[in-house]
Parts: sequence; structure tokens; C-alpha cells
Amino acid sequence: MSLIKSISVGNGDMFYIKHESDNFTIIDCCMDETNKDDIVSEIVTESKNKSITRFISTHPDDDHIHGLKELDDKINILNFYCVENKATKEDETEDFKRYCELRDSDKAYYIYKGCSRCWMNENDAEKKYGSSGINILWPITSNEEYKEELKKAKNGESPNNISPIIKYSLQNGVTVLWFGDLENDFMEKIKDEIELPKADIIFAPHHGRSSGKIPKEWLDAIEPKIIVIGEAPSEKINYLSGYNTITQNSAGDIIFDCGTGVVDIYVSNEKYTVNYLKNKYLADKYNGTYIVTLEI
Repeated sequence: MSLIKSISVGNGDMFYIKHESDNFTIIDCCMDETNKDDIVSEIVTESKNKSITRFISTHPDDDHIHGLKELDDKINILNFYCVENKATKEDETEDFKRYCELRDSDKAYYIYKGCSRCWMNENDAEKKYGSSGINILWPITSNEEYKEELKKAKNGESPNNISPIIKYSLQNGVTVLWFGDLENDFMEKIKDEIELPKADIIFAPHHGRSSGKIPKEWLDAIEPKIIVIGEAPSEKINYLSGYNTITQNSAGDIIFDCGTGVVDIYVSNEKYTVNYLKNKYLADKYNGTYIVTLEI
């Protein structure tokens, strides 16, 4: 069993995966004075019995690194995963400065399509800690369109399109995809460069904004059973009619309890409901209300 939590942080992203192996993964960070104590406390509690903790930064936009300094000060990030980049900003926040320190330190591991690392997607020789089931599907670092986005980020322009595509899969269980803040125009340029797998759950790019609309060819290949739409302003959201969705603006925190062949889903808004998939009428837990079960 593993647990995936998409934390409701307003207009931003923050996730963690409590793996069935001896691993714990945090993806992005968005904390402020109103929630940082609760979030850090939860991460410390949930990760305390795991030997390997990693932080994956999709890109250094403020709504994906806000509170990073606070988080690092509290948990001491030892494994910092990001794409290799030299992104700059005219106005450097303390969080961006910490991002750069981690990115340029010996704590950093640069991710790219097909990369492999012990405990990320490989077992150690003694199989002591186990694999996390995390694989990187993009970037292809030799791709010219991607190189252009790296140049833009280095020149202080938006780093959205240096975001990786991350796959998490559980043996005999769920497959999940993250796209960071990839934008539609860029995805259309690279759509033929990537063969995306079928996936059960995907987190819509750019918090579900229309500017992050996934190419039809990708959606046809993925055949997602659930798409999570993030907390973009409602007037900017692409609601993806024709697909089963969970809208985080309304659902609050979303917890995916992933087991063999099933995912039980809980949300923090006790009034939130969906009318698709299978309702097993499970008891509430994880400080959330059970809404539905996805059968893999």
C-alpha cells in the first residue's frame, strides 16, 4: 500500500508519496504563514519511519517553491531532484535562493527521460530500502525545443516549460502522471517526441489552466480514469468535459490510498461528491471523507 496526497495550498502545487517501500517523496512546495506549520508537521510525521526522503522540484516558479527555505530548514533536504538548469530571476526571493543552493549543490540529482537511480527506480543490492517506482518520461535533454526553454529560463523568463513529466507506478496497482506547469503551446511542439503510457490518474498541467491543456494525442494515449484539476482561478480552468475529474478548488486535500488493484479516494471537504466509479461506502480516514474507489 502507498499513499499519495495532493495538498490544497491555493494557487500552487504540493504533493507527497508515502511509498510502500522505505521511501518518502515530496513533489514541489507551496506554503505560507497560514499553513506551513501544519504541512511541515504532517510531512515530518508521515516520513519519520522512512529511511529515504527525496524532494522533486518540477521547476522554480514561486507557486512551486514557496516555503522551500522553511521546509529545508525543518527537514534538511538531502536528495534534491530537478532538471539541470541555470534558471535566474530578476527579483530573487529567499525560496528561490534556496532552490539555487540545492540545485547547484552535491545534494542535487538531475533528472531526465530514462534516468535511473538507486531507490528511485532501482533496488539496492540488499533490497533494504526498495524502489520508489518513480520514472522520468521527459525531458529529452537533446531536444531543441527543450534547449530553447532552458535558455529562456536562464535569461529570467518563465521556467514553466522546463518541467519534467513524472510517472509513479505501483506493482499491480496505480499509475500516476505529473506534468508540472508545461504549457499547451510547448506540449504541442513536443507531443510526437514522447510515448506516454496508459495512466489511471493524472494531475493536469499548470493547475488545470486552459494554458496547460494537454494535447488530444496524449490524452488518447493515456486514457486517464481520473484527472485532477488544480487550484487555478475558476475562470482560467479547462474543466475537461468527457473525463472523470476531481477539482481541488472544491475538494480540498485529496488522498489516494493505493493498494493492489484499487485506489480509495478521500477529500478534506466533507461535502464534496462525485457520481462516477464505484462507491464502497468506506469509513472516513486520513482526516478526510471517502468519496469513491478506482478499480485498476
